[in-house]
Amino acid sequence: MGLHLWGRLSSINVRKVVLCAQWLGLALPRTDAGMAHGVVDTPGYRALNPNGLVPLLQDGDFALWESNAIVRHLCAREGRGYPADLRQRADADRWMDWQQTTLNRAGGPAFVQWIRTPAERRDHAAIESSVRATEPLLDWLDAHLAQRAFMAGTEATMADFPIVCELHRWFGLPQPRRARPHLDRYFEHWLAQPCSRGVLDLPLQ
Repeated sequence: MGLHLWGRLSSINVRKVVLCAQWLGLALPRTDAGMAHGVVDTPGYRALNPNGLVPLLQDGDFALWESNAIVRHLCAREGRGYPADLRQRADADRWMDWQQTTLNRAGGPAFVQWIRTPAERRDHAAIESSVRATEPLLDWLDAHLAQRAFMAGTEATMADFPIVCELHRWFGLPQPRRARPHLDRYFEHWLAQPCSRGVLDLPLQ
């Protein structure tokens, strides 16, 4: 049994993995799971992922959950995007953790309100709070990318997939967005890559 991914593409965490796999040139069969697709509460799925969340990667008889761990695993497995240099790898790890613990938490409420909450129940105060939390983080990213082409240096690494998927989600919200030249350049680069097809060109759900 080879690679298999469980999860719906409406999930940012599934998008990270699919974008990474396509960049690596991997054939990664995928089964929709989560939300309307169900599956995640079945005994079989819970035996592999007790959290009942997506994504879940099966690599032969090895089951792995947590999206950034899956991205790391695929890059290390394929020997691409997983830095050999210890400090560069730690830098890439740092940005991956920051995406989950800081950027995602800041921007997530606005996404939920704009995309997954009916208009009549939308909490605009929550959106404004999310914007206030996220905008300084985007300024920080713009300054960081003024000094380098990718998150961890001159070449793409595992750190880029979580960040660019977070940008895809934020930039797709129906709200004003000011230009940030280095961040915009970075995002446009990824949009132009063949690996983004079927991931970064999808509408938010």
